[in-house]
Amino acid sequence: MPLDETPKQDEKLMPYQLPFPRDAATEIVVPSVLPEDDRVWVPQAENVWFRPLCLSISQGYWVNLLKVRKSGVLARHRHPQPVHGYVLKGKWRYLEHDWVAEEGGYVYEPPGETHTLYVPEDVTEMITLFQVNGIMNYVDPWGKNIGYEDVFTKIDMCRKWYAECGLGEDFVQQFIR
Repeated sequence: MPLDETPKQDEKLMPYQLPFPRDAATEIVVPSVLPEDDRVWVPQAENVWFRPLCLSISQGYWVNLLKVRKSGVLARHRHPQPVHGYVLKGKWRYLEHDWVAEEGGYVYEPPGETHTLYVPEDVTEMITLFQVNGIMNYVDPWGKNIGYEDVFTKIDMCRKWYAECGLGEDFVQQFIR
């Protein structure tokens, strides 16, 4: 239909009628982002877990929930690409900044910035949705590399945990695109 034509009333609620591209990936639908089965949370460190939502091997990013049930420094790191965060519960901050990411708040982390995630003592549980593009490069206070995570290390952590907890290592496949 040309752009200047208005769809007929009976076509407005009609779903798209043609096939999707043959090589298009399938969508991911997660009915309950905060899972009822705690085994979905992958342990990352003591009192720190992540819950995968999308692990994009084709574009090198991941989207997950980060859950922390302790106060203190979580990790000092830098990213070569932007990171987006949305705080679902609790609060946290970076030692390098004055602002605090609080429940309902959004954070944009620019490429190249190094920051140290800190959860205050008055927080019993923090949950934040993060989209991490590229890698997390863990560094010491002077920028020396001490480790990294990327979408492939996240997938490996999921496979190992899901095999151990009884969900099966293939449980992670539903999040990989």
